[in-house]
Amino acid sequence: MKTAIKFLTHLTIIAILTVLTQIGGLLYGLVLLFYRPSERRILKRLVVFCGAYLVLTLWGVPYLAAYFGRVELPQTDHIRAQSYVYRLCNRHYATPELKQELEQLASQLQKTDPKLVVVYLDANFPFIDKFPLLPHLSHSDGKKLDLSFFYKDEFGRITAKKPSRSGYGVFESPELGEFNQTEVCLNGGHRFYDKTAWLTFGKPNKQLTFDTNLNKRLLELLSSNPKTDKIFLEPHLKHRLTNGATKVRFQGCHAVRHDDHIHWQIK
Repeated sequence: MKTAIKFLTHLTIIAILTVLTQIGGLLYGLVLLFYRPSERRILKRLVVFCGAYLVLTLWGVPYLAAYFGRVELPQTDHIRAQSYVYRLCNRHYATPELKQELEQLASQLQKTDPKLVVVYLDANFPFIDKFPLLPHLSHSDGKKLDLSFFYKDEFGRITAKKPSRSGYGVFESPELGEFNQTEVCLNGGHRFYDKTAWLTFGKPNKQLTFDTNLNKRLLELLSSNPKTDKIFLEPHLKHRLTNGATKVRFQGCHAVRHDDHIHWQIK
């Protein structure tokens, strides 16, 4: 019985690490093979796993990803991940074309304000097309990227800070008179439609406000880009921020609501 529990525990850890990082589960399994389970070796296995994972993630994966047509997205003064956790979990990979379009987007936005920072969230894993990047339904080919909205601080200044630590889960909900797609989806039985509210990992910047003008500019640049295939956004924000751009679409009730981020995918 004890052996079965240990086996199931390790299997669960492998599954969780695979879902979160793609490579973590495989690496954990290899460490188990070389360091067989015993009470005295638990700490040693943990240290070996963490060390090997960091080395592989920081140096090995970027090199190997190139053979699968993926590159790391930038971490610079003008483009960066909302949290370094996205990079440590290998969720910041994309095709070279998407990276190029992201850099071009940031360059165009610098003309509006040289201090602007484009903040991205989940992108894709480094290896294997159609390998799912959960909980997303389509981030599996290197061509998809979630972008954060722009916000202003309590003094009305543009800031790179976001309402939540993850960048997800704090919604720009419909205003009075705007269509409420979330209500429609929830009433239709899609219970998980707004459950990204569980994934904030804290809301340290509640004083921030949605920057309507700058987000209009962001969506204008995305929708006018000939390389853009689709943009997923809640209907009330499409009405508020665009002039009916055909590339801006509703993602469907089977997904999650998109008024806490922008889903951008290229052709």
